[in-house]
Amino acid sequence: MSEKPTVLLLGGCGFIGRNLLTYLVDNNLSAEIRVVDKTPPQMAWLNAKQSKAFENEKVDFCSANLINANSCKNAFVPHPTTGRSWDIIINCAAETRPNQTDAVYKEGILKLSMNCINESVNVQAKRYIELSSGCINSSEKTPLREDCKTDPWTAVAKQKLKVEKELQSMENFSYTIVRLPIVYGIGDKRYLMPRIIIAAIYKHLNEVMKLLWNDAMRLATVHVDDVCAAIWQLALSEKANREIYNIVDDAESTQGSISDILGDIFSINIDYFGIVMSNLTKLSLSDTVSEINDKHMEPWAEICQQNGLSNTPLTPYLDEEQLYHKHLNLDNSKLKEFGYQLKHPKVTNELVKAIIDDYVEQKLFPKSLVF
Repeated sequence: MSEKPTVLLLGGCGFIGRNLLTYLVDNNLSAEIRVVDKTPPQMAWLNAKQSKAFENEKVDFCSANLINANSCKNAFVPHPTTGRSWDIIINCAAETRPNQTDAVYKEGILKLSMNCINESVNVQAKRYIELSSGCINSSEKTPLREDCKTDPWTAVAKQKLKVEKELQSMENFSYTIVRLPIVYGIGDKRYLMPRIIIAAIYKHLNEVMKLLWNDAMRLATVHVDDVCAAIWQLALSEKANREIYNIVDDAESTQGSISDILGDIFSINIDYFGIVMSNLTKLSLSDTVSEINDKHMEPWAEICQQNGLSNTPLTPYLDEEQLYHKHLNLDNSKLKEFGYQLKHPKVTNELVKAIIDDYVEQKLFPKSLVF
């Protein structure tokens, strides 16, 4: 592209979307950006840097429900001032709330994505980027490549895989699919953040944090900064056209390596129930999940109240899928062969502390649990 491309960022107020917008604005990478979301920026718990990105003169916000075909069509209309259509369309929008019905996930992922894909065809986008799930199979020993056999274990991943197959069936359509593991970084609420909060709660309770399964369970990770930079490089490359890429770091993260960082940050001890004992929970997993959430939610509410936090989007709530004995283990060699160099090859104490510090500064995370 001889001139800077125009970007349509779908689901741009979400965790990855807001970081992607900030990356594009800070690095002056695009001519115009339209952010589409059903949640307005003023209600999205943005930090100061993210809010500034939304206020940039190149950024146009559009409120839309992408599940509705007409609303989706309106979101794709050309830029009101320049009349330029959209070169790169990045779909960060999806239904990710836990414990929804299959019908809700089908509508909020498959239907939503197909609406966006169809409109991308209509506006003749140069590249469509679909954010997909890395939970497409479970492998402890061998990191999974993009062409692995698929057996998705989460409701989101099942619908995302259907979107992938729809894209692959379309001829003469320029797309790139990125599969994501546990994404962490500034603004994370649902990936690593519940584990961070739970560790903080055990500091408050002065108890050992005891986890299901063992320390060897694979939990592949990537920093949101790498997700944003990799997406942009892939979006601009003809080499990435009609390809799937795992965006994952080099850390080979496990439940043990992540818990060790949290144990160090909050000065708590960590233990595991082990495979045999944890397998017993499969007989009544929903009851086990309820007991775990009851144990954490009440002290979390008390701590927030003690710190004067009357309203925060952060929660230690876990759903059943987060407690499955499933290994998230992805191979990043294809991304490296493409030429992407990781900014954050592994999870560190400093990177995790930065997430906490950002929420403390926004008065959304209890200061007493950090200092």
